[in-house]
Amino acid sequence: MRLGYLLLLTVFFLGFCLPSGVRAEGDYVGTETCAGCHEHEYSNFMEYSTKPHSWKHIMKMKPKLTDAEFKECLECHTTGYGRGGFVSREKTPELADVGCETCHGPGKEHVQSGGDPMLIKARISQEDCRRCHNEERVKAFDFKPLIYGGVH
Repeated sequence: MRLGYLLLLTVFFLGFCLPSGVRAEGDYVGTETCAGCHEHEYSNFMEYSTKPHSWKHIMKMKPKLTDAEFKECLECHTTGYGRGGFVSREKTPELADVGCETCHGPGKEHVQSGGDPMLIKARISQEDCRRCHNEERVKAFDFKPLIYGGVH
């Protein structure tokens, strides 16, 4: 029992007592913070999803884009851009890729509470995904592979 309590405190303090510049602005904590309690989901996400590498993808495209087009890419290919999350690679590097909080929402309160599931969006719906995966952006959008294709 003591070991579990100690582990929980360690995860809590690691998530919120990092040096400045490492922690995200706003209510976002970054995917690495989620890994402490959600090891299986984190492992699958990192191994099977392309989302943890989304920054590389948009940087390959950047030379072909206007500044406005590039900023539009940031809305879906980073975590929380324009919503209190990703600001820049220099200021919020932990949010430069698509991470857990892109779909599940900012995790600060969830982590501070010790993992209260009511403080995070646990169930993701097709509507949640359509913010980025819509007919305008993705012509061949198929919901199930995104959720069940190894991401969790």
